[in-house]
Amino acid sequence: MKSKGARIKLDDIDRRILRDLQDNGRITNVELARRAGISAPPCLRRVRVLEDAGYIRGYHADLEPKALGFNVMVFAQVGLESQAEADLEAFEQLVHQWPQVRECFMLAGEADFLLKVVAEDWDDYQNFLTTKLTSAPNVSHVKSALSIRQSKFQAGVPI
Repeated sequence: MKSKGARIKLDDIDRRILRDLQDNGRITNVELARRAGISAPPCLRRVRVLEDAGYIRGYHADLEPKALGFNVMVFAQVGLESQAEADLEAFEQLVHQWPQVRECFMLAGEADFLLKVVAEDWDDYQNFLTTKLTSAPNVSHVKSALSIRQSKFQAGVPI
């Protein structure tokens, strides 16, 4: 087995396994093996190697936000007063404490971070914005963009 993060050379079978798992994380090993054209035991070994090598980060259910009461999605561009590494890391650690923030990206350009935030409604987002985000240490400005609708969602990468 490879150590966590060690890269392996992917062959066509590995790529097929990754593509099928990305499309359906609940696929059985037997079905995965059948699609890859190999038997179940070597397929399971390959999956474990791909996990250990860091190609597979995890498995999760894709939940419908609106069904769970999260009717608003906002992209917040955040500018910091200082871009010193310690300040960037402190902001990232703070973001990890906010469950409303579902994704966080450090950017090059006008804004320092882009946050994907979910909220029950606009008032809920404004409460988060004023009590947590804009009052956070080192935050100089926030520019919010309300998502009207999502026309494409495709997890992962093209394999």
